[in-house]
Amino acid sequence: MKHTKIVDLLTGKNLLHEVKAKGWVKTFRNNQFIALNDGSTINNIQCVVDLDKFPAELLKKVNTGAAISVTGTLIESKGAGQNVEIQVNKLKVYGEANPEEYPIQPKKHSLEFLRENAHLRIRTNMFGAIMRVRSTLSYAVHKYFQDNGFFYFNAPIITGSDAEGAGEMFRVTSLDFDNVPRTEEGKVNFKEDFFGKSTNLTVSGQLEAETYAMALGSVYTFGPTFRAENSNTSRHLAEFWMIEPEVAFNDLDDNMDLAEDFIKYVVRYTLEKCHDDLVFLDKRLQDEEKNKPQAERSDMSLLEKLNFVLENNFKRVSYTEAVDILRNSKPNKNKKFKYIIDGWGADLQSEHERYLVEKHFKCPVILFDYPAEIKAFYMRMNEDGKTVRAMDILFPGIGEIVGGSQREERYDVLVDKIKSMGIDEEELWWYLDTRKFGTAPHSGFGLGFERLVLFVTGMTNIRDVIPFPRTPQSAEF
Repeated sequence: MKHTKIVDLLTGKNLLHEVKAKGWVKTFRNNQFIALNDGSTINNIQCVVDLDKFPAELLKKVNTGAAISVTGTLIESKGAGQNVEIQVNKLKVYGEANPEEYPIQPKKHSLEFLRENAHLRIRTNMFGAIMRVRSTLSYAVHKYFQDNGFFYFNAPIITGSDAEGAGEMFRVTSLDFDNVPRTEEGKVNFKEDFFGKSTNLTVSGQLEAETYAMALGSVYTFGPTFRAENSNTSRHLAEFWMIEPEVAFNDLDDNMDLAEDFIKYVVRYTLEKCHDDLVFLDKRLQDEEKNKPQAERSDMSLLEKLNFVLENNFKRVSYTEAVDILRNSKPNKNKKFKYIIDGWGADLQSEHERYLVEKHFKCPVILFDYPAEIKAFYMRMNEDGKTVRAMDILFPGIGEIVGGSQREERYDVLVDKIKSMGIDEEELWWYLDTRKFGTAPHSGFGLGFERLVLFVTGMTNIRDVIPFPRTPQSAEF
């Protein structure tokens, strides 16, 4: 007899029929009531054991964490909080979990403890909910783009270019570190390396995606990216996933329209498909908020934040207007901001972005037309010669969640920008070719997938929304 997933059993469609369920024991109360979960839902199914039917030696093996199979009749439950339960006729233990050794016991564990046991933390209700939400969000990303005429493009993971110009990249090499080949000047001779040049793990698939947009029209990448930034904050990972659409003939306004529509779609889809998980995570967040000082508590619950995004049009504000608002704000005048806004040209921090969203406009905000000096070389220069066609989307509780721009399609302007920023023109010869042969206006944006999962789940540390986080001095598992 095939087993049925618990999420399907809980619908009650097989009531009064014999069913089989397989999963892991959450709890075993009074040697009679097994709470069983198979990962298909956050909800457990209760399995009622008749002590007279099973030997004591078998029941001793039914501990929290054990993998078991139960066969029995699905009946209406008399207990509170559940509609159905299984009256067990057959019980099989696949794998025991010694309670003296198994670390994930039915009690509250700290997030730090669970990170140290990342290979087992998925068995907790919290991480089961987070990873089901992550999976659903991932599917929603592909569904949105596929349903809207985009082609999925696989950008290379190994690259010779630094799309962001930050220089914080992981080097890829096959050289023998004990016998590194050198040039006459004493520098590493990368001509003898595997690719014949210096290569790195990518920080973005954008530049390559632009080349494909110039033939396929609308493309998107969704893959792993890497940044060797030695940062141990709650917002940074060394390995993370990026969503990056690129669209030919789109200007900045089109880009903002696309980003807003995309975000609303994936949030709405996940709210519909992961309702039980999000209700659980919402309650978890509210319980966490109760332990904070009143001044530090969030004004909105998790579900309220998600609906806040869906129910409000994103306010579009120029960088110049935003700086004026921030400079004249009470937190700035009273020096409550950690980073005081003195004037135009400042690189906005999370505290500024959240003030604009949560306090001033009280809705998601899209900032556009940033100073050229604080943005990347590929962004289109405005006619004023000092701002570029860049845009950032700001969300409550998190600040920036999307960064994008209209790309600089003019060959001469792009070459001048590359030279002025000290970027090696020869390394980007192929990128410049797209501006020589059939160039056209085009736009795109980047959305860090973990940042999106962080927002939708209400978690506060990015290490808790990726299965196995990679951070400085940490590559366990």
